[in-house]
Amino acid sequence: MTSNTPDVQSRNSATLEQLIGHYIRFGTVKPHNRLSRHDWYYITAQAVRDMLFERMMATQAHFERIGAKKLYYLSLEYLIGRSLENNLFNLGIIDHCRELLARIGIDLQSLFDEEVDAGLGNGGLGRLAACMLDSLATLGMPGYAYGINYEFGLFRQQINDGYQVEQPDSWRMEASPWLKPRPEDTCKIPVYGRIEPLTTGDAKQRRLWTDYRLIVGLPSDLPIAGFGGRTVNYVRLFEARASNEFDIQIFNGGDYLKAVEQKMVSETISKVLYPSDAAQSGRELRLIQEYFFVACAVQDITRSFFARGEDVDDFPAKVAIQLNDTHPALAIVELMRKFIDHYDLSWEKAWQITRQAIAYTNHTLMPEALERWPVALMERVLPRHLEIIYEIDRRFLAEAITPYSETAQQSSEIAIVTQGDEKQLRMAHLAIIGSHSVNGVSKLHTELLKTRVVPEFSALWPQHFNNKTNGVTQRRWLAMANPGLAGLLDDTIGKGWRINLELARELERFADDPEFQHRFTAVKRSNKQRLATIIHRVAGVDLDPASIVDVQAKRIHEYKRQLLMVLGIAHEYLTLVEDGIEPVAPRTYLLAGKAAPGYWAAKMIIKLINNIAAVVNSDPRTQGLIKVVFVPDYRVSLAERIIPAADVSEQISTAGTEASGTGNMKFAMNGALTIGTLDGANIEIRDEVGSENMFIFGLSAPQIGELRPVYNPRLYYERDPALRRVLDALGGDRFCPAEPGLFRWIPETVLNHDEYFVAADFASYVETQRLISGEYLKPADWTRKTILNVARIGRFSSDRTVAEYASEIWGLAGVGDQPAHH
Repeated sequence: MTSNTPDVQSRNSATLEQLIGHYIRFGTVKPHNRLSRHDWYYITAQAVRDMLFERMMATQAHFERIGAKKLYYLSLEYLIGRSLENNLFNLGIIDHCRELLARIGIDLQSLFDEEVDAGLGNGGLGRLAACMLDSLATLGMPGYAYGINYEFGLFRQQINDGYQVEQPDSWRMEASPWLKPRPEDTCKIPVYGRIEPLTTGDAKQRRLWTDYRLIVGLPSDLPIAGFGGRTVNYVRLFEARASNEFDIQIFNGGDYLKAVEQKMVSETISKVLYPSDAAQSGRELRLIQEYFFVACAVQDITRSFFARGEDVDDFPAKVAIQLNDTHPALAIVELMRKFIDHYDLSWEKAWQITRQAIAYTNHTLMPEALERWPVALMERVLPRHLEIIYEIDRRFLAEAITPYSETAQQSSEIAIVTQGDEKQLRMAHLAIIGSHSVNGVSKLHTELLKTRVVPEFSALWPQHFNNKTNGVTQRRWLAMANPGLAGLLDDTIGKGWRINLELARELERFADDPEFQHRFTAVKRSNKQRLATIIHRVAGVDLDPASIVDVQAKRIHEYKRQLLMVLGIAHEYLTLVEDGIEPVAPRTYLLAGKAAPGYWAAKMIIKLINNIAAVVNSDPRTQGLIKVVFVPDYRVSLAERIIPAADVSEQISTAGTEASGTGNMKFAMNGALTIGTLDGANIEIRDEVGSENMFIFGLSAPQIGELRPVYNPRLYYERDPALRRVLDALGGDRFCPAEPGLFRWIPETVLNHDEYFVAADFASYVETQRLISGEYLKPADWTRKTILNVARIGRFSSDRTVAEYASEIWGLAGVGDQPAHH
């Protein structure tokens, strides 16, 4: 299913050569000697794309022929990264392509750098989705996905005078070679309007949605190749266009400007990932964006299902729909609307089928991320959907209230519709009520979901709740991102780990082998040197490969506690310059990540990092001892260079706040040692790799629960002179001489509103960092720990995650053993 035989690889290579020759002649309309490096990227990408499209059609035909049940994955984000290298790698022709291009004087690696990252996602949620898709195809499963074809990604992050500045991420400035438009499958989506009762000839009461505005969803398919290239699935991405029918009416009325304005408003829907929802218009756009994408998906799913001549009763046997977080929750309502209003099903039957088909993954413990929509907004934008939500809520409460509770207060806790002056719709409640399965993404997260976030639902339907710990694809994050380490694994234990990461356990017997340790360390050193070149170019800082490379790279958020790491850096600096005590081992602190444009505190933490970097790096006393660097515009292609070079992985969120994390898995997979709290999947990583092979610190989630009611951060400030010195320095102007008082808010926040227990965990963090430095000075012990991290990370492959979803939630089998294409 997943490996290429030599004769298949030979045919693939011959096909690639023919296609590249074709696109050199016909693809660019330029003389051969005038082709730029970007032209060569485009030529190569088009050739690879054609090979993928051929396999994509073969894969679809195979699944149709055997009547396979299909998974449809709904996510507002896909952090795909770059596609050329990944596709060449998964097709098994990357080495041949490198040799072929080298013969004509082209360096394939330089072509990879011509590709911009696809701007289809933001952070962990979108990258998880991409890893899941890789595993679905590798396991030969019919797993398709739906999303939005954003014109602009989140944003391109620039740093000006230490501040984050957002620039447009216009990743589709030129047509992507990977996207195949599918205008024949265009969807028409109604919004706004009003509802009228309608009595039909059979005396049934129906609801007619009228006076709506149509938005057109134009789909494009992005192929997703599994390892070995046998199975190629796709993500179908929709772009919003204005409806021709609507525009012509206005044109005929003579109002040209209004028609153009209407077109622009419609097409704003797929313009940008996550428009800011601070303003009312932003919230409305966000709601329409979420609805647009699920409505297109549901229309496409039902259309293809009935086009195959299937019986509606078989819908759950042929279709599994997974909601990736709460954003696609309206899919439940839209599927109900389709079944009732379009296919004339009774409410009871429509509800039974909908629930059996849909499952929901919760990805957050943050209350603000559990979406709510004002009833008034829903009524204006989606009047028919509001009616259906009210009916779902009414029937649910009627059924649930007897076994659950007698009181009005307790019924209001589980209702979808909140009570009060401004009624709101709790979308997480809708997602739970409308699904047959609800899962968290780490053991701790699932437990907290059941006990802290939605305990009433867990008591009502304990059998619906289950855990599916996240995973990451080792193809991209080890084999492709870290070719040196991948080659060492191949030489030592064979190549089977690429499709079964548990086989990496065979490395355990080499953990103390001096020769293997030497080769392992040489790979890490080479990766650090590779990163040093990039850091010098993008940040102007010289990274010493002999230093401990200590990394926190992730979205900037207070709960992820970049601030705690920065306080630790400030402490080490002050210990050096005021106490004259040098660090035990030289260190390079590397931070990267984007802050949401409207998140002031997160953006100020980026400013703080940059200011501390400026002070530390320019002080002659720190030379050869401490370096601090903030790497701008963190994205998948940058992560692929940073992660393999890291010695220390910072996973330091407040216990009980991070659902899982996946960066923790990628760093450990590449031989970095984790400094972390007992949060998210850190706990399960500890259980696998051994607590002696990572550095756990800080309060646990139960300890924080006990401390929270009586927590007084000032006590820690008064008792701990190190914490007091660091906070006082931030309260003064040491790190902001040009902008006095700039960081005064930080000690004020930590001492008065320390929501994320920074003061409580500071001493433990500093002490653990001291232990890390001491351990690094014992190279054989350190390297043994790093090898065991790689050896024991097998459980955190997304192949295992997908296999669990497939067998326990989706009822999906690996059916991808179609004959290799000739």
